[in-house]
Amino acid sequence: MQPVIVPVESRHGQTRTMVRRPRSTTPKFRALILTVLLVTLGMAHAAPPAPKAVPQPAQQPVTVHFPVSCETTAQADFDRAVTLLHHMTYPQARAAFQEIAEHDPGCAMAQWGIAMTLFTPLWPTRPSPADLQQGWDAVQKGRALAPPTARERDFIAAAAAFFEEPDATDYWARIARWETAMAALHAAFPDDIEASTFYALALLASARPGPSAQEHSRHAVELLEPVLRDNPTHPGAMHYLIHANDLPGRERNDLDIVHGYEKVAPDNPHALHMPTHIYTRLGDWDGVIRGNLRAEAAALKYPAGDSGQYVTDEFPHAIEYLVYAYLQQADDQKAAAQIKRLNATAHLEPTVKTAFHIASTRARYALERHAWAEAAALEPRMPATVAWDNYPWAEAVTWFARGYGAVRRGKDADARNALGPLQELEARATRAGEEIFARQIQILRLDLAAWAAHAMHDDDSAIATLQQAVELEASTPKPAVTPAPTIPAAELLADLLTELKRPREALAAYQLSLQRFPKRFNSTAGAARSFAATDDAVNAEKMYCQLLQLAEHGSRAEIGEARRFVEGRKHRCALPGRP
Repeated sequence: MQPVIVPVESRHGQTRTMVRRPRSTTPKFRALILTVLLVTLGMAHAAPPAPKAVPQPAQQPVTVHFPVSCETTAQADFDRAVTLLHHMTYPQARAAFQEIAEHDPGCAMAQWGIAMTLFTPLWPTRPSPADLQQGWDAVQKGRALAPPTARERDFIAAAAAFFEEPDATDYWARIARWETAMAALHAAFPDDIEASTFYALALLASARPGPSAQEHSRHAVELLEPVLRDNPTHPGAMHYLIHANDLPGRERNDLDIVHGYEKVAPDNPHALHMPTHIYTRLGDWDGVIRGNLRAEAAALKYPAGDSGQYVTDEFPHAIEYLVYAYLQQADDQKAAAQIKRLNATAHLEPTVKTAFHIASTRARYALERHAWAEAAALEPRMPATVAWDNYPWAEAVTWFARGYGAVRRGKDADARNALGPLQELEARATRAGEEIFARQIQILRLDLAAWAAHAMHDDDSAIATLQQAVELEASTPKPAVTPAPTIPAAELLADLLTELKRPREALAAYQLSLQRFPKRFNSTAGAARSFAATDDAVNAEKMYCQLLQLAEHGSRAEIGEARRFVEGRKHRCALPGRP
């Protein structure tokens, strides 16, 4: 039996809708069948995408119903536009809302929709001054159209809370106002599916470092699970639930939703990519690769920009997750091939996501392979076409890789020279009010400072500084733009303790790294060596077998080391395809 949409009278006196599921309906965790719409554009690889008009939405069934007081013929188009908004397909959603406004100039909620596409909750991108002014103009126009229901007026007021004072630069103050307004809207309409779903998104977007991240995620899940019980194919609820669980300790929650979303995600790069956030936290590298191969292929179909002039930043986003997964499997050739593709792609969308992925993939490729000379030779602020002044965290990744590569080569002065830029970039992010980005840079600075102290034979200070970095990393939410820290602080601490010939302490640090970032190649290899160094051959063999399971076909030195250890004990690991 299908869910039934029924009218419900609110205390404000107008009618809203809720979905009521008949008792025989399959529960959410067993009924994940999603047919959703993606409005898309064509695009070319390594060449400027040809500008194209946004195509008409295909007439496919959708699972969003957002009743609005517009022309009756506009309702289906509005539902499709909201579906695109839930998939975070912002340019296409904006085009869909604009078309509704053109056909029905009196549709106030079309102006709400336009405004909602002009900021990107959960992404590291920030609305430009032009975006803020356009959003403010849209909500003012929506208000002037005098929407007839309190529900619609409250949705427009919530968007207006974000866009008010368009000249102000405090992004986090805007997000906080939006979250407060969405809380009020949800309180007024507690049974409204879209009020619950967008309030959950606002909670996730407003989370800050510390306990609030977990608290906001728990509250968001409490809002989204009833939506999925009543409407198990709701794209926003599925999408935001994955974001809510993209935290340490939550990654195994609702895995049926994750697997279901992967199976039914539309041909939309962000939707195809989303399950891989959880697969990354689980160390399911095959799943990460599978999802992001689909996501990067979809991204190349859909240009970004008002005239489709850019390759969407969903392309480099998928590439970095692919690079990270290939490196954990020691499949360095495939990682290199993906980086080559990224660097050869012209007209990438000029956003923080693009800048971060350009810097981060290059750094990861050198650091994960322990290619210290390559890391030390990385050039910050390249390519020069990127507006690096706007992206301090992205630039900091290169300075860290450069400094860390130098210190591991014994070039202590070069390592110390990288600390100054890191300190300045941290200060710049702090001045911009970007606490999470500033903390990410601070972690990199502490990591490098510790190894620089070790080079100066100040090992007590080095260990204490790395312990501080480990604690800071644990209390700082991982931005969704990155699959993982450049190098986990616990792994860096373990590597240092290994150099100091303190294998038992090193083992504890490697195990902490693997607890937070499962199935990392270098932490697994380090743990195996630490077990061997403490004469625990049984557990050393287990870890070496895990390493071979991760990267059976890899060519790094650690693979040969693992094979020799296991063969020396006259054992064979249970590997894929081997009984």
